[in-house]
Amino acid sequence: MEIKRPALAADVDNPDVKRQLRTLDRRIQQLEQSLQSAEVVQPSPESTDAVRFGALVTVRRATGEQDEYRIVGVDEVNLDLGWVSWLSPIAKALLNSHVGQRVTFRFPSGEEQLEIARISYDLN
Repeated sequence: MEIKRPALAADVDNPDVKRQLRTLDRRIQQLEQSLQSAEVVQPSPESTDAVRFGALVTVRRATGEQDEYRIVGVDEVNLDLGWVSWLSPIAKALLNSHVGQRVTFRFPSGEEQLEIARISYDLN
């Protein structure tokens, strides 16, 4: 965004540019507020046996294929990395489950049973 902003600022008489700048300024302010209030929270030792916020969960499908999901905040979602919001349907299906437990999830291709194969809170 820093690269676009100076180019936009050169044309501040244009109403569309002014609107874009206001939108960018609001987003920058939101991000700054998020950063100021962000806090790294380590899971308590007694909670690492269940899927909770921050967990890296490995699930095994009926086909034997394995997928990994990390349960993160809404601002941290990165589907390419498998980072899903704690509010997402897949996270809701996984939350509070334990290794060996099966959960039901409805993918676009249909409903599947997912076995919780591993739960980790390693941030690496």
